[in-house]
Amino acid sequence: MILSDVEIRKLILEHDPPLIKDYINLDVQLQPAGFDLTLKTIHVFNDAGVIDFDNKLRRIPRYTELSFEKNKVELKQGSYLVIFNEKVNIPPFLVAIGRPRSSLLRSGATVHTALWDPGYRGRSRALLVVFNENGITLYRNARLLQLVFFRLKEKPGKLYSGIYLEEK
Repeated sequence: MILSDVEIRKLILEHDPPLIKDYINLDVQLQPAGFDLTLKTIHVFNDAGVIDFDNKLRRIPRYTELSFEKNKVELKQGSYLVIFNEKVNIPPFLVAIGRPRSSLLRSGATVHTALWDPGYRGRSRALLVVFNENGITLYRNARLLQLVFFRLKEKPGKLYSGIYLEEK
């Protein structure tokens, strides 16, 4: 079952810890069936990553933060790491999926994410891909992604405990 704005608002304002913290404007970001995450910082990748089965060889690429000039950043075609303003606290009875906002898609860009597992807490990151050969301009705090929350049928056997727990 997908959570409605009424349920999401209640989990933000009344749940401990709040479902989402550090948002800019609850009334603007709260959608009928989700919550918009906003752009805090954007980064370019400096080198290659390494992914294996058991994470013994895993290496996340280094990246460099881009500067906002006059509160905006102009991006060329390519891939970028974005960090959101909001901190997310997924309780044991929920899971979340992030979807790009339609204005981002209509501008020739998209955001790719992983699943927000039960128990995940932190300031999330996502992959922004600009397909538009003319690029895109993003302003600080732009709404890029809508989180959609699903209630689990039953409590999971374990909660998220990976290296990205408590991302800053």
